[in-house]
Amino acid sequence: MVGPLDEYPIHQAPLPVGWPASSDRNFYDRCYFNAHDRSGEIFVITGLGYYPNLGTKDAFLMVAREGRTTAVHLSDLIDADRLNQHVGDYRLTVDEPLQRIHLELAETEGIAADLTFEGSFPVLQEQPHVLRSGARVTLDAQRFAQVGTWSGHLVVDGERIEVSPDRWVGTRDRSWGIRPVGEPEPSGAPTDPPFDGMWWLYVPMRFDDFAVVLILQEDPNGYRTLNDCHRVHPDGRVEQLGWPQVKIHYASGGRMPTGATITCTTPAGDPLELEVSALLAAPLHAGAGYGGDPDWLQGSWKGEKFTERVSYDLADDAVKGRLMFGCVDHVGRAELREGGRTHEGWGLFEHFAIGRHDPSGFEDWFSVAP
Repeated sequence: MVGPLDEYPIHQAPLPVGWPASSDRNFYDRCYFNAHDRSGEIFVITGLGYYPNLGTKDAFLMVAREGRTTAVHLSDLIDADRLNQHVGDYRLTVDEPLQRIHLELAETEGIAADLTFEGSFPVLQEQPHVLRSGARVTLDAQRFAQVGTWSGHLVVDGERIEVSPDRWVGTRDRSWGIRPVGEPEPSGAPTDPPFDGMWWLYVPMRFDDFAVVLILQEDPNGYRTLNDCHRVHPDGRVEQLGWPQVKIHYASGGRMPTGATITCTTPAGDPLELEVSALLAAPLHAGAGYGGDPDWLQGSWKGEKFTERVSYDLADDAVKGRLMFGCVDHVGRAELREGGRTHEGWGLFEHFAIGRHDPSGFEDWFSVAP
């Protein structure tokens, strides 16, 4: 179906823009944002996604604090007007492309928001990310990331929380391509070799003078299948920071990280060390709809004009049992040491190690840190 975007010279295939070139059911186009006030006491995660081959779109806003996560989910039929990004009363407006985004959520299930993200440095185009399961491509995505500040306010059950750019910072990304979304597919024959685990680390950090964005992925043997680490300067210069060496610090008896020591290398060959602390945790598979969430998966058909509110107590044994089998976002604080100087930064510390990971000492799905 032809839509408003087709008025612009942006086509990449002999199709209306609203029709993806791939017929894969898992084609998606999604954005993610997080926000926090540097206290480690409150963490907001939100996003919106379109799934044209599933005929649906959805959005969520999750607030983590005081040992709980509370999320609002919205879903609806997809539409042709991609210039007007909205799901129910959740709306994103691009005030200035690649720089300023306005997010609004009219009161829905007791939660409302009026927030503006302002990029502190230019966006970073990340490396393409491709995964296969046997012969099939399960992930083929492009993404860009950005760190910035937030302004506006958030309302939770009548409590108004002011958000000012001198305190509130965060990160965002937009990605599109193919990744598992919606209802589970029939499994077919067992994969060969079987999926044995995956290790992931994503650390976008905002410092006063630059941003650092690190993305690493390893297989169970510790073989690195994705290595993407850059520093972004205000003038748009981008430095590669080599092949980072990482030591994740885990709390005893599980796989919840308390932080990490990350050693990078500048283009000149000089060491650059990040000491990252993982503060308030927000499991993405307990409210945000990411992989492994048994209650709500992004891209699932929930009917027209769907809304719901869910809450999770992270001390509940049923929720705690999920944590090491999915991705957990943390408010992150970093100290970057370089050439005798120390820089303080804030941003996202996102990590999971599911299944076997030999370098971490995890022998199987149920191994935990000593």
